[in-house]
This record gives sequence, C-alpha cells and structure tokens, in this order.
Amino acid sequence: MDELALQRLLDEVRTGECSPDDAMLRLRRLPFADLGFAKVDHHRSLRQGLPEAVYGQGKTAEQCSAIVGELLTGGTSGHPIGGSGAPVILTRADEEQAARALGDHPNGVLTITGRATGGDQVRGDLSTVVWRPAAPRLARTLVITAGTSDRPVARECEATLVALGLRPTLLVDCGVAGVHRLLASADELAETDAVVVVAGMEGALASLVGGITPAPVVAVPTSTGYGAALEGVTALLAMHASCAAGITVVGIDNGFGAACAVARMLP
Repeated sequence: MDELALQRLLDEVRTGECSPDDAMLRLRRLPFADLGFAKVDHHRSLRQGLPEAVYGQGKTAEQCSAIVGELLTGGTSGHPIGGSGAPVILTRADEEQAARALGDHPNGVLTITGRATGGDQVRGDLSTVVWRPAAPRLARTLVITAGTSDRPVARECEATLVALGLRPTLLVDCGVAGVHRLLASADELAETDAVVVVAGMEGALASLVGGITPAPVVAVPTSTGYGAALEGVTALLAMHASCAAGITVVGIDNGFGAACAVARMLP
C-alpha cells in the first residue's frame, strides 16, 4: 500500500462507496500478509517509498506467482490494496518462475537479463518481471558497463530503474574505444542526474567515471574476471578504495540494489 491507495480507501469509506466492514477486511492483511511460506510486506512503499520485490532464488514457481498475486491484489480480488499501485518486481526469476507468474498475472513486462552468475549459474538465463511500473520521473540516469560480460547485471539494473519510474540510457562496453566515447560524452555526463557503473575485473571504470562527472555515481562490482578477480571481490575492494570521492558501492552483481540506491538519491 502507498499513501495514495490509503487516501483513496479512506475517501471511499467517507463517501459510502466502501463500508467500514469492507475496509476493515482489506486492512486486515496489513502490514504483513502471511501466506504460510512467506510474509508479504504491504507497507514497504509507505515506509521507504520503494516497492516490495520478490527474489526468485530458492522459491518454487508457484510461490513466486502467489507472492506476486498478493502484492498486486492484497488478497482481495477486484480491490487491490496496492491501489494506485506500487510497482511489483520479480527479480532473478528463472524461465519456469517467470512463465508461471506471467501466466497467472498477465500484463507484466519481462526483461531477460541473461546468464546467471556465481552459484546461480545452474539456473540458466534469468529475468526481471515488472508489473505496474511507476509513473515516469524527470531525472536522467545513465548505466555504463565495462564490457558485454557485465550486461546481465546492467540489464537487471535497467529493468529495475524503469520499474521505479526512471528511464535510463544504457552505454555498453567501455573498452578502449568506449572510453574515448565516454570522454567525448562529457556534456551528457554533466547533464545526467545519476550514473550507475557496472564493472568486473579490477573495477577501474568506477574511478574513471567518478572523476569526470558531477552526478552521484553508484558502482556495481561484478563477478566477471579471471585470475585474481576472485569472483568480484577484487572489483568490490577497488571500488571501495577509489580515489574518486563520494562513490556509492553496492554488493557484487547487485544491479537491483544499485537501481534502488539511485531511486533513493533522486527526487
């Protein structure tokens, strides 16, 4: 539930469109709805301004679909507690989970983010599915990757930004030619409200971008790399130790968290 949905419910009670008993029935599922296998948080949007999200790993396809349904309708068919409604995001969903959730709840937008990373690799290609994306915001965001190997994390970030009302520009593969393109795009960087940098290996791109843009920079280390990359730990530590002051760093491969960090920063 968000503030607009709560206000609408109160208005419906005031005008007689909704009886106090019906309102009580709808509010009874708040702030948490216990589905037996999961407690669904309906007040996250009220508390944080960010929607609840469903993380696919470790859940069955049926469980993912049930949680999505609870978030979309609040368990009250035809009277969504989410109301206006807060976006609903299913992250790191495998093919079976995404198909079941979209079959039960059509109207979702599927973004195939790509091959899973780390211990998730056995799950194949993963997806982010979004229902009820937020209204567009005026802020301008840019997602930059160090190479195409980082694209799955960047796509997850991009899909989440769209769900939160932000329309990112995705600049992929800042190899040697890409760095020249990036430096040549100084005006675009100066006019951007936030930048997400997605990089593995030694994570140097975050320092480069942090040194040429005045916008907030959120750095995402990825598990891309070999040798002493240590499945993203090297990039993580390098980003934390960056000489470009003020960079925000999220966890390894956490494109979703980077998008949420940007949403918290921007009006």
